[in-house]
Parts: sequence; C-alpha cells; structure tokens
Amino acid sequence: MKKILVPTDFSQEAENALKVASQIAKKHGSEIYLLHMLEIPMQEIDAVSTHADVPEVMFFMKMAHQKFEEIMNSSYLEGVTVHEIVKPDGSFNGISEICKEHGITMITMGSHGASGIKEMFIGSNAEKAVRNSDVPVLVIKNNHDNFSIDDIVFASDFKNDNEETYKQATELATAFDAQLHLLMVNTASNFTTTKKAKDRINDFIDGYSFKNYTVNIYNDESIEKGVLNFSKQIDADLIGISTHGRQGIAHFFNGSISEDLVNHANRPVITFKI
Repeated sequence: MKKILVPTDFSQEAENALKVASQIAKKHGSEIYLLHMLEIPMQEIDAVSTHADVPEVMFFMKMAHQKFEEIMNSSYLEGVTVHEIVKPDGSFNGISEICKEHGITMITMGSHGASGIKEMFIGSNAEKAVRNSDVPVLVIKNNHDNFSIDDIVFASDFKNDNEETYKQATELATAFDAQLHLLMVNTASNFTTTKKAKDRINDFIDGYSFKNYTVNIYNDESIEKGVLNFSKQIDADLIGISTHGRQGIAHFFNGSISEDLVNHANRPVITFKI
C-alpha cells in the first residue's frame, strides 16, 4: 500500500474514495497518485497531432489542474504526499500501464452503489479497472470519516488458482491487524459437506504462517447472497473476492457469478486478481 492510485471524476463518490485513501496513507506512510482521465472525443481530433498540443485537450487539462488545486487544499489531505496525473484519454484500458509506470500497489476508487457495476465511477471504467488491474482494487461506496478494518471476509472456492489472492488478502489483514474470515458458500446446486469443505479450506491454507483467521461454511440460495448475508451477520468491514482479470468480475470462483455481489454490497469490496 505504499503507492495508492485514486481515479477521480471529481464527484462525491470519487472524493469518498480519496478520503479513505488519505486515511490509509497517513496510517501506512503511503503516497497517493490522483488520476483524472479526460473524456474527449479524440476521433474528432487530427490523429497526427500530439494530444498535448490540441487546444481542446489543453483547455480541459487546465481545468483538471484547477480542480486538483482545490482538492489539494482539502484538510483531509494535510500531511499526505499527493501526485497528480492527467491523461488525455477517457478510457481505462491503460490502467495496468499507469500502475506499472508509477509502481502502484493498490487502486482505491468510488462507486455509485447498487445501481449497477456500469454506474461505478464514470460509466464502465470501474469494471475496466477491476478487469485489467494487476494490483488489488478497493471499491468505496460511502463516506468513511473513520476508515478502519477489523474484520475481512475472504470469499473463495479455495482451489489452487486462488493461492496468490489469498496471499494478498493475508498481507492486507496483517497491515490492518484485522481478522480474516475464510468463507466458502454452499448452494443446493453445488453442495459440499461441511467436513469436506473445511478439509479443503484447511488444506488450502496449510503452509501459510498467517494465523488470525476463522473458517466458515455458509449455506444459501446463491454464492452472492451467501457472501452478503454472512458479511452482514458478522458486520464485516470489508469483503475480499478474486477475479480472473480480463474474463471479468463475473467469473470469480471459476464460474459465472453475477456482478450483484459488488453492486449490492453496502460495505467496501476489494478485488484480488488471480
């Protein structure tokens, strides 16, 4: 969490994410990279021109820098190192390149909530960020005056391809001194006995030094409902899930799981790429 990328469209949702990032930065000595992607119809601009030399781009970049200046004066950023990045490209397809260029270790971004993943942060860009990012993506939906994490739900099918995401989850839990609640959801169509499920989880985590965890098997109508209901039951501060990257968030757990989990969760969600 040494370098946190925060995409912004200067909305309230984006500011909620920035406030959370600033709290994390103060606690862990992180730097924030504030990113604004200019949504300009580049097809209308001569392809041979350099973006920075186009008057329309120069105007919108100047406006973005003015917005940045206003944000930099916010009291919640006092004492935090913030770098501004303005890209003359409205798409998030290059999010991985931006992360590699600046050594980003986590992305924190805002969401409009339950109105659908395509409403998360300026259109479908949140989905693109989750799908293309090689680093964890923390999705914030509400204002958090005091962002603290004590309980993290790590939902998984606990198969081998989730090992790297589990490692990232344990590192996150260690950084926040939080308890990790390992969760496997049982459904009628994909039922596993409690003993077999617990044996699978214990075999999966065997060899890891992380010890601050609980093992949980939860029965529900669907995996999404199980994750949401269990998280509500223990009043979790954060839900962690895996994503297969370019296959889309709907394919975590090696299946076709709907995007409802991210859309409907009322608490922060963090995604780890398999």
